Amino acid sequence: QVQLVESGGGLVQPGGSLRLSCAASGSIFSIDNMGWYRQAPGKQRELVARITRGGSTNYSDSVKGRFTVSRDNAKNTVHLQMNSLRPEDTAVYYCNADIRRGVGYVYKEHWGQGTQVTVSS
Repeated sequence: QVQLVESGGGLVQPGGSLRLSCAASGSIFSIDNMGWYRQAPGKQRELVARITRGGSTNYSDSVKGRFTVSRDNAKNTVHLQMNSLRPEDTAVYYCNADIRRGVGYVYKEHWGQGTQVTVSS
């Protein structure tokens, strides 16, 4: 079994910062892409940021210049530094990772349980 556990969500005022973290554990041989998605009430889940094993990143246009995704391959963790937060960033944030359990296995997509981020004064 593989688990992704997020931490770091909470309530912050507009203009503030939060740092989300996600740790992968369990039967892990290797991890390819890791990233963050979010889902606001009444809206579809959307990509926020992704990072490859080699460190290449891509971001949604709405967060470019404000959010930074990073990872630690040795610790199987991915982080999302969120600065200059806006009320429209309010959502449940989900960690996502493509994980292979061993040689001969294919990469499978895994999701965390989600962490709430609320931006409000």
